[in-house]
Amino acid sequence: MVTVITFSAAGGPEVLEACEQDLPTPGPGQVLIDHQAIGINYLDVTQRNGAVPVALPSGLGLEGAGVVAAVGEGVTCAKVGDRVAYATGPLGAYASSRVLPAEKLVPLPASISYEDAAAVLFKGITAQYLLKSTYPVGPGTVMVLYGVAGGLGAIMASWAKHLGATVIGVVSRDASVAKAKALGCDEVLVFNATSLAEQVSAFTQGRKADVVYDPIGRDTFAASLDCLKPRGLMVSFGASSGAPAAVEVSTLNAKGSLFLTRPSIVAHTATPAEYQARAQDVLAALEAGIIEPRVCRTYPLREAAQAHADLQSGRTSGTLLLIP
Repeated sequence: MVTVITFSAAGGPEVLEACEQDLPTPGPGQVLIDHQAIGINYLDVTQRNGAVPVALPSGLGLEGAGVVAAVGEGVTCAKVGDRVAYATGPLGAYASSRVLPAEKLVPLPASISYEDAAAVLFKGITAQYLLKSTYPVGPGTVMVLYGVAGGLGAIMASWAKHLGATVIGVVSRDASVAKAKALGCDEVLVFNATSLAEQVSAFTQGRKADVVYDPIGRDTFAASLDCLKPRGLMVSFGASSGAPAAVEVSTLNAKGSLFLTRPSIVAHTATPAEYQARAQDVLAALEAGIIEPRVCRTYPLREAAQAHADLQSGRTSGTLLLIP
């Protein structure tokens, strides 16, 4: 039997239920993985609460790491006993074992633990495309980054500093300032919508930022636009406070011919080759110590609802994992 977390209606953490199902058999091109660790991402929360709709009833979770337990017909990229990880879905990682397409598997070096892989891969791929494709961060780049104290923010801050950027971290409370500075941020600001742009301008001696990475949405969007220099890029890649209001094209012109994008991990892992290249870059950065997993807390798989409640409440700082 397999323990699986499912939900039948959108709502709070309490909609997540643990159930027992028969062990699935992999079909052609599929593998069965016995999970050793499962990553939790804020996208999971938005899918559970209905902000990002999914067909119901549904499983949940997009990344995990474990051991190949069985392979289906035609699978040549993996064999029973292989250590592997995966990210980007399909949904259903919140399970003790699961079947998924073999092309999703990323070979896991012996030097990387299951827990570290599950903590980093999805967030790492997101950081990789945001820093290397959405905007090519490098020496001389001045960037504003929200959520530095969180799992994704910590990866982005460390990686951006390695690439040579000046990182202005934005946090929600004073208690997160020290952690953001420890990650290498050149400046850390506690968010205040009325003063953020002025503080960014003061730190950069009037230059402002080349790029703003904003996963918050409605509460921060307007202030983020004001942090940009002329022809700067606004990257809105999340909406933890709700979707931002619609933007008039003329507003971008009036604020200095700004650019605006809403990237997604789906568009940046559209082919197996692109997915594998980004995943390998992430694992290489992890092995080199450029990024770190920074696991905050682990939970038994059956306590997925509690993990979601803690993530939403802001009581956690870093990455959360489920352990079957």
